[in-house]
Amino acid sequence: MPKIITQNAEENKQITERIKNFMKRFDVSSDLKSSDAFKIKGFAVVEIFQYILMLVFTHRSMYMDMKIEPTRFGKDTVYRFMKAANINWLKFTTKLSSKIIKETIEPLTSEKRENVLIIDDSVFERTRYKKVELLTKVHDHARGGRYVYGFHILTLGWSDGNTFMPVSSVLISSENSKTVICPAEICDKRLNAYKRRKLSQSKATDAMMSLIREAKTSDLPAKYVLFDSWFSSPDTISKVKSEGYDVIAPLKKTPKMHFEYNGKMMSVCDIYNSNKKRRGRAKYLLSAGINIKKDGNVIHAKLVFVRNRNKRNDYLCFISTDTTLSEEEIVRI
Repeated sequence: MPKIITQNAEENKQITERIKNFMKRFDVSSDLKSSDAFKIKGFAVVEIFQYILMLVFTHRSMYMDMKIEPTRFGKDTVYRFMKAANINWLKFTTKLSSKIIKETIEPLTSEKRENVLIIDDSVFERTRYKKVELLTKVHDHARGGRYVYGFHILTLGWSDGNTFMPVSSVLISSENSKTVICPAEICDKRLNAYKRRKLSQSKATDAMMSLIREAKTSDLPAKYVLFDSWFSSPDTISKVKSEGYDVIAPLKKTPKMHFEYNGKMMSVCDIYNSNKKRRGRAKYLLSAGINIKKDGNVIHAKLVFVRNRNKRNDYLCFISTDTTLSEEEIVRI
């Protein structure tokens, strides 16, 4: 038994040293300070943050850790830090991710590869917790379309085609207060905690734009924004384009969404049916240049139609606002 305790203590010591080196290398303390994480009195914020990281990587609870090895501060200090309403965690994670990407990953990436931002959402289920703040019923399309208690977690990530780095995320509740099981806490509207709650109660497309703008402010190296067909609409594409990014994404085959093609407003299906397709084992079936008209602005884009691998007599459609890319490159990205 003493040998096990000694071995665990040595492993914890090594992990703590690695965390200290990581925080020193990427100057985590400055990111915490710029994200409004500062102490009013007592222990330094960076010391508490380092302790929380150590708990995560050693897979230990705070209760057991403090029981085995007492710390300089109590558990109430950690709880106050975690509940601090002034800290902008969205800004912190984005700035830290940007540093890691630019200093360690991007120098190893070939110039021929494109850096992209990826937006996606998934269901974060909280079925047994009725008192979770802003808890609501969400539609889980991945599990047969059933409704569960929880949130949609919207995540922004960065990739060079080989490495994926999570950048930031936001829990999406409901805009309708009637469907929210547990209402939000009342807090000062000037605090980041209030802004975070407002962001959770906004539309997913609006929350997505907030994540993209924060990534742009932190100077994340990326040229394209990728997302699935749920987010693909002329309005969303034009908003992303206005932030200086190009979009590559699949489109819904719906008659409600129209693009300008050969001087006419047509749906994706109409554009596909009105053109001759490439035969044989072509990598794509059809390519068409279109215009997106929104608020008096015109965005030139390219549609690329490919075969659906899961259903040979069906097709998929991708849109790219970078018309200089080849059809093969659009499909690859």
